[in-house]
Amino acid sequence: MDGLTEAQLRKLAGARSFERGLGYLDAVSGVEVGADRVRASVHGTERYEAELVLDGPTGPAGECDCPYGQEGNFCKHLVALGLTVIARSADVPRQRQAARGRARSLDAWLSGLSRDELLTVVRAEVAEDRNVRRRLELRAATVRGDLAEVRSRVREQLDIGPFARYGYVEYADARAYADQAGQAVSAIRALTDSGRAADAVALAREAIGLLTEAAESVDDSDGGLGQAGADLADAHHDACRAACPDPEELAHWLVAHALDDMADLTDVDPLDYEDVLGERGMAALRRHAVGAWQANRTGWAEKYLMERLARAGRDVDTVIAVHAADLTPDGHTHLVIARELDAAGRPAEALAWAERGLRDTGDLAAVDTALVDHLADHYTRADRLPDAVTLRREHFAARRTLLTYQQLRAAARAVGRWPTEREKALELLRAEAGRKDIYGGPVLVDVLLDDKEVDAAWQAATEFGAHDDQWLTLADRTRAPRPADALRVYLRLAEPLTRRTGNAVYEQLVNLLLSIRDCHRRLGTPDDFTTYVTALRTAQKRKRNLMRLMDEHGL
Repeated sequence: MDGLTEAQLRKLAGARSFERGLGYLDAVSGVEVGADRVRASVHGTERYEAELVLDGPTGPAGECDCPYGQEGNFCKHLVALGLTVIARSADVPRQRQAARGRARSLDAWLSGLSRDELLTVVRAEVAEDRNVRRRLELRAATVRGDLAEVRSRVREQLDIGPFARYGYVEYADARAYADQAGQAVSAIRALTDSGRAADAVALAREAIGLLTEAAESVDDSDGGLGQAGADLADAHHDACRAACPDPEELAHWLVAHALDDMADLTDVDPLDYEDVLGERGMAALRRHAVGAWQANRTGWAEKYLMERLARAGRDVDTVIAVHAADLTPDGHTHLVIARELDAAGRPAEALAWAERGLRDTGDLAAVDTALVDHLADHYTRADRLPDAVTLRREHFAARRTLLTYQQLRAAARAVGRWPTEREKALELLRAEAGRKDIYGGPVLVDVLLDDKEVDAAWQAATEFGAHDDQWLTLADRTRAPRPADALRVYLRLAEPLTRRTGNAVYEQLVNLLLSIRDCHRRLGTPDDFTTYVTALRTAQKRKRNLMRLMDEHGL
């Protein structure tokens, strides 16, 4: 560790987290140097506990209980702690040596105590620290094989009562509750290790239910309770491996748990239990899952479990049947089925499902656009280019946007029919704009600009209307040949900005002023611009950031 460097921290954290960690150097407090690791609190949005392992097998490593750190990442808080260690590198070796000395001294002192003296020390700690007492009571009950007492203690550890205010565990107390829940998990693991795996299975299931119920009343923003739930799921799996429970019964429980609304907390995945279930259990798992799905074909959990089991067995037909039983009205599910069939090498069936999706939807304005894209690609690959053009034309007619126009253009050009298709599309847009549709004029302007028909776009904007951003684009593209027309647009767009504040507004205004200046230069009227900008400065002089920005651009 003595060679810990900023380069190592940057490599562990990545450039972004490293740079962010630089801003947390003053937030590090309570640094505690141990023999092989350093712990500290880092105050960010909340207070987080960071631990930097100094001599890991592959170099420095760390853990932090912030949400990003709990995902296994080397976070900005660890960077800040590491930089703090580097800043104190002159003292760290001495502190580590002192920590080793304290550990040896403590071990020697404990080893030298008689049985009665050691009991006196332990009893004193038990009397002073409730958590120590609870851990030891739980360990003692486990060693005695007193299942009733272990169950009672586990239930006590999972009770939110001591932490809750008005029936809810606030964020400030959630970490302590999660730590206590972790002790319950340790007790269940101890049962398995002591040869009581069957009891551990039963207790783990009960604990899963209790923790799931408690989670509804806990602010688990930092993920501590979620980690306890994941650990509990692992403890249950390990106990099942050791106990080898009845596979039929286990399969039934796994399906029931997977369909529970709060199953995500413990994330018990039935497919992970294949090694415990064996062939008979997996068959039972599928049977129970099918029964649950048949009883509720639109249930998300039922569909998800069925789909995962089918995928694990590479059963494409069952995957399709699950989706086909709950088709969405916009054709998205048809698209999912088509993609599954394509991936399975069944293109004809995929095409049939995609076409059915359009028929079932009935309204191309409401259909999932990805389904239209998928079907058009199918037609193109099958050399059915006229069909692709027809589909794109009908989709554009139903949903008139720049994107659908561009897609129609690409399809029509592929068969040499773009001039004809373009005229029909423009006629449709002009008719819509003539009806004073709020979208008709702007869309017509967009497509004409996209076709680089700037004069036609200007005419359409004048006749049917356009958005301010479109007028800005039109002015930018016509400034050189028609500076007087562009100038009128810039002046109109600048006027409302003079009544607003904020740096983003000031940047927009300055950009317009630069364009206005260029128009006056092209028109040979620089004095008019000088008069305009002088009056503007006088009226806006209290806006210091605007004045500074104008100075920077010579305005």
